[in-house]
Amino acid sequence: MRCGFIGLGHIGKFLAGSLLRNGFEVTVYDLNADAAAPLVAKGAKLAGSIKELCDASDTVFTCLPSPRAIDAVGAGGVIESLASRATRATWIDMSTNDQDETLRLGAICEGQGINVLESPVTGGVHKAAHGDITVLVGGEQDIYKAHEKALNAMGQPVLYIGKLGSAAVIKVITNMLAFIHLVAAGEALMLAKRGGLDLGVAFEAIKQSSGNSFVHETESQVILNGSYNINFTMDLALKDMGFALGYGKEFGVPLALATLTNEQFVKAKAAYGGEAWSSQVVKLLEDATGSDLRAPGFPAELE
Repeated sequence: MRCGFIGLGHIGKFLAGSLLRNGFEVTVYDLNADAAAPLVAKGAKLAGSIKELCDASDTVFTCLPSPRAIDAVGAGGVIESLASRATRATWIDMSTNDQDETLRLGAICEGQGINVLESPVTGGVHKAAHGDITVLVGGEQDIYKAHEKALNAMGQPVLYIGKLGSAAVIKVITNMLAFIHLVAAGEALMLAKRGGLDLGVAFEAIKQSSGNSFVHETESQVILNGSYNINFTMDLALKDMGFALGYGKEFGVPLALATLTNEQFVKAKAAYGGEAWSSQVVKLLEDATGSDLRAPGFPAELE
């Protein structure tokens, strides 16, 4: 299978790297040519355009930051290029997208004779770097089976969720939970700080308790370090929370905690900017109390 990969940002560069590491032929493209250089040095081919990449690939993967970018690259490039192929090609979008947009683009692909899957990932950049990020797949099961080896090369576990659009919903649900857990972890650590506890000890006690979460085990570390560097921005968090709140209205589910959490992220963006790391939402509490959440021995970035 000849693989093309478009979108070499925080996550995409590692997903493409995992394909290379597992022996796949990979052609890459990104608007930022410098992002491709490390992959080219490891054996990837560099395409000068989306069309050139599609012409060199049987399956095209994309990992993009927003619905606008997905539409521009997908409908505006990938679909047009793959539709002209003599043999049926496949587009697999690994971005976090809205369900309606996923279904709209999927219908266009079907009309153009292109196989399509969605496979957003969850677990964090550090897991993508090691090839053990969770991959959530939606689409026709036979198409999934035909590409299972490539998907397994990029992440573990690979979970088949169901029909196209289903992975978009569960991915947003997992992110919504992560953001709620992040705000809650900040409040818990601040209670420990103001209660006079050693934050390193408090971190471990929470980790070993019924109150533990994946977010506490990971993001609390870069908060305690002070870098906040989780490689995920405030703008991306608000995009995903917007999807979640939209689903709440569509499905008739009142999302009280998600609504309050979203308000905190809106305030954090206003205070620190959209490109600030999403974990800086906790800094609102630090600023409000005049107390920082720092402890020695925690990393600036997860490995």
